[in-house]
Amino acid sequence: MEGLELVLLLLAVVAAVTLLAEKLDVPYPILMVVAGLGIALVPAAPEVDLDPETVLTVLLPPILFSGAYFLSVRDLWRNIRPITLLAVGLVITTTLAVAPVAMTLVPSIGWPVALALGAIVSPPDAIAATAIARRLGLPRRLVIIFEGESLVNDATALTTYRLAVAAAVGTGTLDPGPAAVTFVTVAVGGAVVGLVVGLLTTVLVNLLDDPPVEVLVSLLAPFAAYIPAEQLGVSGVIATVAAGLLVGYRGPRIMGSDARVLGTSVWRMLIFVVNGLAFLLIG
Repeated sequence: MEGLELVLLLLAVVAAVTLLAEKLDVPYPILMVVAGLGIALVPAAPEVDLDPETVLTVLLPPILFSGAYFLSVRDLWRNIRPITLLAVGLVITTTLAVAPVAMTLVPSIGWPVALALGAIVSPPDAIAATAIARRLGLPRRLVIIFEGESLVNDATALTTYRLAVAAAVGTGTLDPGPAAVTFVTVAVGGAVVGLVVGLLTTVLVNLLDDPPVEVLVSLLAPFAAYIPAEQLGVSGVIATVAAGLLVGYRGPRIMGSDARVLGTSVWRMLIFVVNGLAFLLIG
């Protein structure tokens, strides 16, 4: 099956599963994973081979940017303590808890590889958790904490993973001191890149008076933050989140009503498609 035909087929499955989820009153990410698993079990099903770097570069930036864009900065700041404890503290704690288990089961892998394994499984899935939380009618503050935590936990896990992998292929040991300095540098550097890209994006949008072009600029912004940050060796996740927060905060002041309405519709449709495809491919 050709690439285009496969994408069209997957989009049709996403639409059908979403309608079924609404009728069954079940969060669509759960059914999407089950549907993907069912498709994978069909003998004649096409094989999908995804490059991890391509997935991170194509799927992750718009999801992070949209989540940050539609998140209130005031709500984020009011809940910064629990969000930080979950996004950084819990992810690192989970990584450190998984590593000894991995070493006990397979002592030959070494601590850096064990820590890398812990970093892989440590961040909870943000989209599914938020969707389920909203469906269960949890308090708004809890939903905000889930959303805020989901924007940063991947950065913590990816940075920890890369430090562990670098140690595994290098000296074979992971020094906590230099690792902590690198972690902070990567995080702060990503935030700086994101704020610069967000500022440039808002300045450009403010100069424009064409809603479709303004929306197009907003669609390019997450990639403009993520890719340069990764090339500079800092956190592309944090860069994308920082850019999304700044553009979302300044958006109502610089975009007209037509651009905001069009942008909201385009972004919600884009994220619906990206999320659907992501969960379907996970299954």
